[in-house]
Amino acid sequence: MNLVGESVYLRALEPEDLDFIYEIENNQALWEVSHTQTPYSRFLIRQYLENAHQDIYEAKQLRLVIVAKKENKAIGLIDLFDFDPKNERVGLGIVIVENQDRNTGYGTEAVALLISYVFEFLNVYQIYVNISSDNEPSIKLFSKFGFEYIGTKKAWNKVGTIRKDELLFQLINNK
Repeated sequence: MNLVGESVYLRALEPEDLDFIYEIENNQALWEVSHTQTPYSRFLIRQYLENAHQDIYEAKQLRLVIVAKKENKAIGLIDLFDFDPKNERVGLGIVIVENQDRNTGYGTEAVALLISYVFEFLNVYQIYVNISSDNEPSIKLFSKFGFEYIGTKKAWNKVGTIRKDELLFQLINNK
């Protein structure tokens, strides 16, 4: 499977990604998206990277680095989680770290590459995403690919003192 697009490619985690992952996992501005509540140590991230070689069928998840080809620079992460081969479904999440790399098409291309991989090589029937109701860029991104809104989890996530609804979107492989 070719996970290379025009402007980005997706690659497996490498030990050299320690600092990049450390920055993402400890960036409090991203905690709402990742449901993180406490910082991660370099030691824990190093352990995670040592075990990142596990097959998706074993780990039930896959994390890939999004790399901007022009600069050969890691700009984000794209994840598959809750992989359920019996029911042929998987969750998808994406984060582009820096504001200047958002709304550039990088996220769209990364999602397109991963959707192709999921449907063609993992033989998944459906992909789902969970999006905060106020995250318009993500709603727009996934709607572009035909993800359909299928429900709202009311007051699902507490962010500070505010409770936010989480929307559930689903893409069915009709091929």
